[in-house]
Amino acid sequence: MKTMDELFLMTLKDIYYAERQILKTLPKLARAAQSETLKEAFKTHKDQTEGQVERLQQVFQILGKRAQGQTCEAIQGLIQEGEELLEEFSEPSAVRDAGLVATAQAVEHYEMARYGTLVAWAGLHKQAEIVTLLQATLDEEKATDQLLTQMATKTIHKDVLKAA
Repeated sequence: MKTMDELFLMTLKDIYYAERQILKTLPKLARAAQSETLKEAFKTHKDQTEGQVERLQQVFQILGKRAQGQTCEAIQGLIQEGEELLEEFSEPSAVRDAGLVATAQAVEHYEMARYGTLVAWAGLHKQAEIVTLLQATLDEEKATDQLLTQMATKTIHKDVLKAA
């Protein structure tokens, strides 16, 4: 019979893989964005993601496990959607920026779901240090999602309407 520890480790490997894939993708999103604010948001989130990967490595270390990823089909699918968006909307525009925000928020929501689950499970096992590390990342993901929403509603969507 499989244990909660095995499920926790499997989910941890999943998000570790996802974060490393996201790290590879964020520079491309920054280059693709027309809005300077959006470019900067992607660059800032890349820096945050590097810290998130480091925190995950600390969690693996606490568990006495080697930090390794496990292929995450969900994140691969979300990244593929972003690639398709860039192919379909090949020219920089406010519309493409709106699509980039939507794609980035889909990734953020996936991450928030994973980190929320891991925080809850670590809490059940009274792993306070792990909870603290994962909660810090969850808080960053939530803040990034809020920032993307604010950018979309305050500037990018208005730019889309102006261009229409």
